[in-house]
Amino acid sequence: MSIEVGSKLQGKVTGITNFGAFVELPGGSTGLVHISEVADNYVKDINDHLKVGEQVEVKVINVEKDGKIGLSIKKAKDRPEASPQRSHSQRPRQGRPNDRNIARPENFESKMAKFLKDSEDRLTSLKRHTESKRGGRGARRG
Repeated sequence: MSIEVGSKLQGKVTGITNFGAFVELPGGSTGLVHISEVADNYVKDINDHLKVGEQVEVKVINVEKDGKIGLSIKKAKDRPEASPQRSHSQRPRQGRPNDRNIARPENFESKMAKFLKDSEDRLTSLKRHTESKRGGRGARRG
C-alpha cells in the first residue's frame, strides 16, 4: 500500500516521546505525529492524549524523500464545514473610507528618511528645552 499525502489511515501508537508519537501504519511503515498535530488545543503532555497500543486515525501531511512520514491526528478528524468567521482584527472598520484601511508598503529609504526627520525634530526640541533650563549657550543671564 502506497502512502500518499492527504490520505487518512488507521494506525497504532507504538511509541511516545516528549515531541510526538510514533504510529505504525498499514504495510509496516511508521510515521510521526508531532505534538502540535495531536489536538486542536495546546498539548503540554502528550501522555494525556495518547497511550502506547492505542488505535488512532491519522492523516498523512507529508512524505519526505528519506522516507520519513509526517502525520496529523487533528487534521484527520472530520469537522462540519462552517462559514469562515472573521476575527476581530479582520473586520472592516466602520465609519472610515476603505482606501484608508489599505496598507501601502514603504521601502527602506522612505522609512529611514522618516525616522531621521523624526529623530532630528525630537533632538532639536530636547536641546531647546534643556539649554534654557540649564542656562547654557544663548540663554539670558540676569
